[in-house]
Amino acid sequence: MRPSEARPAGLAAFRGSRDTETSPYHGRPMAAPPAIPRDDMRRGALLMAVSAILFASMAATVLVAARELPNAPIVFFRHFLMLLFLLPWLVKEGRGALRRDDLGGHMVRSLAGVSAVACYFYAIARLRLADAVLLNQSMPLFIPLVERAWLGERIPRRLWGVLLLGFAGLLVILRPGTGVFVGAALAGLASAVLAAVAQVGIRRLTHTEPVNRIVFYFGLIGSLAAAPLALAAWRPPTPGTWLVLVSMGVFATVGQLTLTRSYVYAPAARVGPFIYVGPVFAGLIDWVVWGRLPDALFVLGAAMVIAAASLALRVTAAPAPPRPAAG
Repeated sequence: MRPSEARPAGLAAFRGSRDTETSPYHGRPMAAPPAIPRDDMRRGALLMAVSAILFASMAATVLVAARELPNAPIVFFRHFLMLLFLLPWLVKEGRGALRRDDLGGHMVRSLAGVSAVACYFYAIARLRLADAVLLNQSMPLFIPLVERAWLGERIPRRLWGVLLLGFAGLLVILRPGTGVFVGAALAGLASAVLAAVAQVGIRRLTHTEPVNRIVFYFGLIGSLAAAPLALAAWRPPTPGTWLVLVSMGVFATVGQLTLTRSYVYAPAARVGPFIYVGPVFAGLIDWVVWGRLPDALFVLGAAMVIAAASLALRVTAAPAPPRPAAG
């Protein structure tokens, strides 16, 4: 049996695979993409760290915009401005650039993504910046659970202890019964769960779709989904808030492109831990701009979550031990 035939089904099969696979959305074969180096760890890690800094910067602009605007218009602009920034690419490439091989994959990834953004922005407006960013980026803890529910993947026995460590860290941060465990914190956790669904979709889409196309459809579907609620809650932004929204769009678009590109160069298990540059940078922004420092419990919980999430990425990517031959 060739090595490619021995890979397990589901997400584990496409984490490092370069072979033709079958899409879980419509069951037809997916053609292998053009040859792209998928073992450039240095470039993948750098792109992931840069995306984390950009997304933390985006979170800071969301916090500023939320002082004037409701959540729904901010969510809409986050996706609509992404579309505007991608228009030069669309004009250059022509209508052929919009041809997609996996419409179902784009829909699942984009609807999960826009829902995650809505929950995340709600949390940003009501929590400390570092808290909201870390809750959102606890996403790797939920990826094995999403794989189990969506793809039927078995969760390795050794992973349960890692997940328990991470969830214990989240409890330390949230401190149930102390007033911190509120709707905004639960929204931050919901954003992580939904983002886990979106990340599973992104990783599969990179096997058949170019990065710009994935991000374009995310912006398009996200804008259409957010538009009705944005119109219902519309308030005209001031000139200063317009500038903040444009900055948010720049950070979000470049961050999304950078994040998606990082998965092209290296598996999530190797580059994923570098996303935790984000909470550190968010904590620095909190301190420099708003004079807010994290407390000792947050630092302890953050260390537990980051350690567990990084281990979860590595454990879920490790090959399963061979089964003994029957007889």
